[in-house]
Amino acid sequence: MEIKIRPYQTQDAEIIVAILNHYIATSTALYDYNPRTIEQQQAIFEEKLIKEFPVIVATMDECVVGFGYYSEFRFREAYKFTVEHSVYVTPNEHGKGIGKVILQSLIDLAKKQKLHTMIGVIDAENESSIAFHEQYGFKTVGIIKDSGFKFDRWLHSVIMQLMLE
Repeated sequence: MEIKIRPYQTQDAEIIVAILNHYIATSTALYDYNPRTIEQQQAIFEEKLIKEFPVIVATMDECVVGFGYYSEFRFREAYKFTVEHSVYVTPNEHGKGIGKVILQSLIDLAKKQKLHTMIGVIDAENESSIAFHEQYGFKTVGIIKDSGFKFDRWLHSVIMQLMLE
């Protein structure tokens, strides 16, 4: 099946929230504790789109199977050429290349916007995500120990960076 990328549409929010809420409840891929609502997620994406950051979805047979986006890394003006990204794939669709298509699309979009660097913040336990990012040239540039607390334990954040130029 062909993986297609298209811009996010508000009607995608329901499946996106289902994907996110799965990871919130079962993993350390997101450091959130509480499930998101459709309205919360639509507001999050609307803010990104207003700032001209892309939100994209991956589809197979017209069904959303993943999504990704990037936005500010930090809020000070000097950081305007640095973005932080996120990529999520429907849990039962892993291993089909969906994440690769999403991440490559985000990298291409960032280069078109003349951005300088892309950051990923990944839980240290998520070794598959770290290896996935390394395939695209991301390098580990730091580890923040005990940066999150979830499931009754401290978590460490791995900071990965890709130079876009």
